[in-house]
Amino acid sequence: MSIISKFIIFQLVILIPFVMGSLVQRQMAQAPQTLIRMNLICLEPLIALWSIWGLNLESTYIALPFSGFCLVLAGGAMGYLFMPFVRLHGKSRATFIISSSLANHGFTMGGFLCYLFLGERGLGLSLIFTSYFMPCIFLVVFPYARSLSSEVRFSMKFLRENIINMQNMPLYAIMAALCLQLLGIKRPSIFFPVDLILLISVSVYYFTLGINFNVKNIFSCFRENGALIAIKFLFLPMMTLITLKIIPLDNLVSQVILIQSFMPTAIYSVVAPVLFNLDTRLATNLFVINTVVFIVFVLPVLFIFHGNLAG
Repeated sequence: MSIISKFIIFQLVILIPFVMGSLVQRQMAQAPQTLIRMNLICLEPLIALWSIWGLNLESTYIALPFSGFCLVLAGGAMGYLFMPFVRLHGKSRATFIISSSLANHGFTMGGFLCYLFLGERGLGLSLIFTSYFMPCIFLVVFPYARSLSSEVRFSMKFLRENIINMQNMPLYAIMAALCLQLLGIKRPSIFFPVDLILLISVSVYYFTLGINFNVKNIFSCFRENGALIAIKFLFLPMMTLITLKIIPLDNLVSQVILIQSFMPTAIYSVVAPVLFNLDTRLATNLFVINTVVFIVFVLPVLFIFHGNLAG
């Protein structure tokens, strides 16, 4: 399949479900949570298990989750440095820093692009890259958001409920695949429709996003959106490219890290403010605008020049 065909398919997988979701907002207002849980419990674990199980693990892969966590820290630090420009305070300030930190590295963007550009092995490496995500969310992002909320308090019960949870099945699938690798159990040589499952998984996420989409206030927050665009699509990729030139890594590993460094802010940048009563209006606005700018302007550049960037 040509790169143009892949680009068209990627656009359709995002746009068609999003538009369909926006058309049935009233009829399916209660559906997004259920659909996302089904995706997390049923589809994503299959993709993670199959892709990672088929990899030949190497010591150089340890750089992947470490790089993912470093990108989160770097994004948060840049968000903090932009405070004099965006002039935010209190909960809005924390919301912007969280949006600057988290990026859509998973199936719905970074992982899917790694699959399109680099094949199944690229998808597997992207899943190892994102293994940082759950520990980062529960040990860094949520405690930070919680510290600014007077309504939700940290407790061991809350921690247990969020770690031992069916919604964490993708993380458990990654752990299971790594255990199978360590035990020397080979992946069976059978047909597995990873392409179809991946397309369905991505479509479900954008369908639910369409259901939740609200056009009100979408053109507000120009200063904040400008700062986030600069962080996500200029400073973080430049920093990553320079670092990869200094620190030599396996070529495929470097390509995965570089592709992921361009990703827009993650849906969890909206989830955290909702859970901990931060600035949800700002979080939603940043997520939608950042994703749209990525799809319209950044993504076509990646499709055209990703080979040169890898080189």
